[in-house]
Amino acid sequence: MKIAKTLSILGIAAFGVALLGCRAGGENQGLEYSPQMYHSVAYEPLTQITDETQGDWLSNREDGKGEFYNSNIYNPHNMNMREPVANTVPRNKNGYLPYRLKAFELEEAALVENPIELSDAVLEEGAVLFQQYCSTCHGKNGEGDGKAGEVIGGVANLKGGAYLTLPEGHIFHVISKGKGRMGAHGSQITPENRWKIVHYVKQVIQK
Repeated sequence: MKIAKTLSILGIAAFGVALLGCRAGGENQGLEYSPQMYHSVAYEPLTQITDETQGDWLSNREDGKGEFYNSNIYNPHNMNMREPVANTVPRNKNGYLPYRLKAFELEEAALVENPIELSDAVLEEGAVLFQQYCSTCHGKNGEGDGKAGEVIGGVANLKGGAYLTLPEGHIFHVISKGKGRMGAHGSQITPENRWKIVHYVKQVIQK
């Protein structure tokens, strides 16, 4: 009985010590479950911390280095990504330059030509993209009668009025930057897919 009581006291004491070890403050963050899930090594492209001891008080790395050490030892300059050449402009895989026109520059946008060659395959892809991104407001046939469009109100009927004569560049620009009740979709739809939607609107919806 005394042995059991002694073990109980020791167990409670051990539990108390464990709880004390969970305290955090200052640079002591206490104990954590699976710490590497919370403190992954941050390999930021153009930020290199070369001091191997940076964050050693927090580190749980298997290589024994500090938590914040993030230099790439395989790069001759210890960089995670090479800096681009000065005064160069990035292009995507198809060679497109970044679309730099501002939301209000509609006249300039109207002069931009569709770089994607029209084909049946492009129209098929455009149809899928239109249903995915546009039909909720504009409706399946572009008549402004989509479910969300009915709630919002004032959604453009792409088959009527001045919309029939809009240049392709204008439509691309509005998809990208938004206009009126139309929200900007440039961050959700790639440039190539926006141009495919334009083809579909001009060649199918508005025919």
